[in-house]
Amino acid sequence: MHREKDFEDIRPYYDEEINPALQRIVSVPEFGKILDFLFPVENKDQIIHDLTQTYSSLDFQKRFMHPLVNSILRKTSKGLTTSGFDLLDPGTPYLFVANHRDIVLDSAILQVVLLDHGHETSEITFGSNLMTNQFIIDLGKVNRMFKVYRGGNRMELFRNSQILSAYIRYTITQKKTSAWIAQRNGRTKDGNDKTETGLLKMFNFSGGCDFHQSFDELNIVPLVVSYEYEPCCAFKVRELMSVIKGIPYQKEPREDLVSIVTGITQQKGRIHLAAGPTMKQMLSETDGLPNVNDKINKLAALMDSAIYAHFRLWPTHYIAHDLLHQGNKFADQYTTAEVEEFRSYMHKELSVFTGDISQQEELLLKIYATPLINAGLTG
Repeated sequence: MHREKDFEDIRPYYDEEINPALQRIVSVPEFGKILDFLFPVENKDQIIHDLTQTYSSLDFQKRFMHPLVNSILRKTSKGLTTSGFDLLDPGTPYLFVANHRDIVLDSAILQVVLLDHGHETSEITFGSNLMTNQFIIDLGKVNRMFKVYRGGNRMELFRNSQILSAYIRYTITQKKTSAWIAQRNGRTKDGNDKTETGLLKMFNFSGGCDFHQSFDELNIVPLVVSYEYEPCCAFKVRELMSVIKGIPYQKEPREDLVSIVTGITQQKGRIHLAAGPTMKQMLSETDGLPNVNDKINKLAALMDSAIYAHFRLWPTHYIAHDLLHQGNKFADQYTTAEVEEFRSYMHKELSVFTGDISQQEELLLKIYATPLINAGLTG
């Protein structure tokens, strides 16, 4: 059985560490600029005072993050809807395995929804590549984020996966706290939400010999976020172009930070967050399979099916499919005005590219059309 001290390097802050971290955060000049954007008409001095009088992560999330995320949603979306959360027990910790479309908002929106449905907030994975300075580390760790190491050689990756697996299981089974983790390493770039089998193998590292019990006690819930307008779409198209050309993608300096800011500030249209059925209902379908790899592959396929089934399709997805195929198969799913709005959006997103952008346009349309394929609607 693991103890908290075994996870000293990756854990979020303890409550006694929250106030000193918040004192550091409010002293950074950039924090004032963040407040100016997020709360242009509010009393900044009062917000800063409230933060300096906050002494727990849950209090921080309720007093600051909850209104902050709601403010972002009011300014940059046409509203948030949810489904499935009424079927979850507020007294049960869950491991939310989520499709991943935006660096910050995917998990931030979940915290708002959890609080609104009577749950405590969850812990959240935080890539070590994003921990570029003390300010960002403090912001993450006061917000109940725990570190996931990126990179390293094979032995380092394996060891870090063992520690991460043990920490997640410790969080769910001993701390009785929920956690959020993406279904794959990094955001989905091509619109194809696919669960990595390596992730499920990592969960199983800490589970002992009984495969069914190993997954059953984690209370895994597929979590699906659907944005009407894809956050950071131009960034994703640029990365896909690099893959097509066979050139290893090199992030520009501060690109992750720019992506975070862009994802927060861009208009996203409507947003839906769905909690699917727990993996408990999927595990019986692995009974009788001959080995662990077959069981893992089966669970990954079932997770994908659950995510596809709960993904909310918007007019943008149908429009993209018809533009991509120069047809009108889904014309009854959108209006002429919505087509013009999408064309205007596409032109703006692709304006960062020069020359013949037909290939970039095709990639953007595929990002939006792929969920239709996954849903089995394209024939």
